[in-house]
Amino acid sequence: MSEKQPSRLAKAWDSDFAYAFRTSPVAIVAASVSLLIIAAAVLAPVIAPYDPFNPASLNLMDGFTPPMEPNAFTGNTFMLGTDNQGRDMFSAILYGARLSLFVGFAAVLFAMVLGITAGLVAGYRGGWVDSLLMRIADVQLSFPSILIALLVFGVARGFIPPAYRETMAVWVLVIAIGLSDWVQYARVVRGATMVEKNKEYVQAARVIGAHPVKILVKHILPNVMGPVLVIGTIGLALAIIAEATLSFLGVGVPPTQPSLGTLIRIGQQYLFSGEWWILLFPSLTLLALALAVNLLGDWLRDALNPRLR
Repeated sequence: MSEKQPSRLAKAWDSDFAYAFRTSPVAIVAASVSLLIIAAAVLAPVIAPYDPFNPASLNLMDGFTPPMEPNAFTGNTFMLGTDNQGRDMFSAILYGARLSLFVGFAAVLFAMVLGITAGLVAGYRGGWVDSLLMRIADVQLSFPSILIALLVFGVARGFIPPAYRETMAVWVLVIAIGLSDWVQYARVVRGATMVEKNKEYVQAARVIGAHPVKILVKHILPNVMGPVLVIGTIGLALAIIAEATLSFLGVGVPPTQPSLGTLIRIGQQYLFSGEWWILLFPSLTLLALALAVNLLGDWLRDALNPRLR
């Protein structure tokens, strides 16, 4: 009688990747913090006790209420206090993290699609196509990413009618951050594609007459995704910080949809007047999220690279 084959879940649990995760306290803590913040942001409409962006639910008399202290006028108590408009900081942080994560994930996805496409084409075709794409990448690398994002954001807003600027601000921000970060994906994918295209399985696909697009998507792309996932994980932290930086400078999301960066900008205005909690709690949330995602990306890089084990 043949032995029962282990399930896919059991095989995954016994894999080297899962073992490396289970034996790494840093990876476990980083993944737990990241998932906790992401889950809280996604479930913000359920978890948040107030809707901080609904003007009808705000009471200016609740403004500047310290954490866990009853308001002198209304008697209301808020866990993390309130800001100048009477918004519950806990609710505002949940909704702000939700917007920051959306911009971060969307910008990374856009940068990955653009960078992977450029890298595959440049590495597979070579010649003048490769030279043109890589020279564009080299020129962009000579400027800081935040300046590229500011330039793209300003140009894009110049083409958008004023009536649609607030509604399109989030998508303009996604495009600006994505266009500033595609180069690293393109360079890594290009280098891996130049190695893979000379291997026997790609040569065999060419011999049987497979279309170049099919070769790129079906054969080469799966073999170059490992480094891309690592860059994408670290890039998520950088995209969230970039969004917070742009919003802090006042060129990000509109005040009616504040992100973590906008909340930090608002809190900075009242730091020296004694309302420290307006700045502290959004800053700690951004720090914890960026640090956890960054540490998770570093562990993922080591786990997927056998030479670093």
